[in-house]
Amino acid sequence: MTFSRRPTGLGTISTSEAIKQAEAGEMSVIDVRDLMELRMSGKAKGALHIPLMMLMTKADPRSPECDPALKTDKPVGIYCATGARSQMAAQMLSQMGYQTVYNLGGLMNWAQVGGKIERI
Repeated sequence: MTFSRRPTGLGTISTSEAIKQAEAGEMSVIDVRDLMELRMSGKAKGALHIPLMMLMTKADPRSPECDPALKTDKPVGIYCATGARSQMAAQMLSQMGYQTVYNLGGLMNWAQVGGKIERI
């Protein structure tokens, strides 16, 4: 699938600010790690789990399988284990039309500043 838009919505935000926005319902958070990683370490409380391989289907607003919790005009924070996959995912979401997208790095960044982790 080819996108006509260039990534323009990539932004920067502190992890602590991202946690505040997520807790207030002002930001959607996506964990793009695979299921085994989630089972081993849990995920950020309230985060959607959409593995990177499924992002094109589950996050593209043009897809009938797009997660209804995602809105292109609502900020989205993405994390993985180290920040590499979440950077790829952030660029993909921006190309899909999401207006504000943040790469939050790894789950440990979230936990280190007091973000809650839930076990699945």
